[in-house]
Amino acid sequence: MPELPEVEVLARHLRPLLIGKTICDVEVRREKVLRPTTTSNFKKVLRGAKFTDLQRRGKYLLFALRQKNSRKEILLLGHLGMTGRMFLASKNAPLPKHAAVVLNLGARDFIYEDTRYFGRLTLDISAAEKLGPEPWDKHFTPERFQEKLRTSRQPVKVKLLDQSFIAGVGNIYASEALFRAEISPRRAANKISPAAAKKLLAAIRGVLQEAIDCGSTIPLNFAAQKTDGLFYFGRAAGAPDYYEERLRVYDRAGKPCCNCGRPIKRIVQAARSTFYCPHCQNA
Repeated sequence: MPELPEVEVLARHLRPLLIGKTICDVEVRREKVLRPTTTSNFKKVLRGAKFTDLQRRGKYLLFALRQKNSRKEILLLGHLGMTGRMFLASKNAPLPKHAAVVLNLGARDFIYEDTRYFGRLTLDISAAEKLGPEPWDKHFTPERFQEKLRTSRQPVKVKLLDQSFIAGVGNIYASEALFRAEISPRRAANKISPAAAKKLLAAIRGVLQEAIDCGSTIPLNFAAQKTDGLFYFGRAAGAPDYYEERLRVYDRAGKPCCNCGRPIKRIVQAARSTFYCPHCQNA
């Protein structure tokens, strides 16, 4: 599933392509992805609206639009789910089999494609309003981070996946950050010391920023790519040569730790796979 860095890179890619473009027509091919917005309301609101901005919030995309002769801003929330893709293609190009929503922008179409339809493209933005602070929020200091950790007895890895606690951190980057901070994923959140919390927040920010920087160097051409083209930080199956393997623990069970050489271990926490080095992450 795409996490914060992948969504951030996608937002940066789409923003200049969409801003200033007007939606001429709307085609909904899978109503499920609009919920709870109805197809009729979706079309009524978006037809004739112009894109004015695109921002990322956690793992969500927030498209800002303005209707003709109106100063009122409309927000459209997008989420890629597990298999979603958003891209622009010529309006004459054949639509992909799993195109869920097509917004015609004149000569080009903005296409939201989703094989499993777990994602969303909706006028309901309530999910984004429930998110916790962004990792780089200036008010989200190490002290505040540790204060929030102290309220939970959950394993720290599980707590990091709570989007109301910190927005955008998912399974891959939680494992990677804990490894860099040398903290066991099993450790209770309320047992994280101030010094360890400071180190962990720095690791979260560092690993996310590196992933964004890595992804920003890769050309995106989703209309032509057969793979999702989103997992920049690791090597996805069938990824091109310009993908660099950077994951240190995630999905490396049984392989040697890059620090100590001992095997990486996999455990299951909250129905998600966690990867870590028992030797290096013993705090």
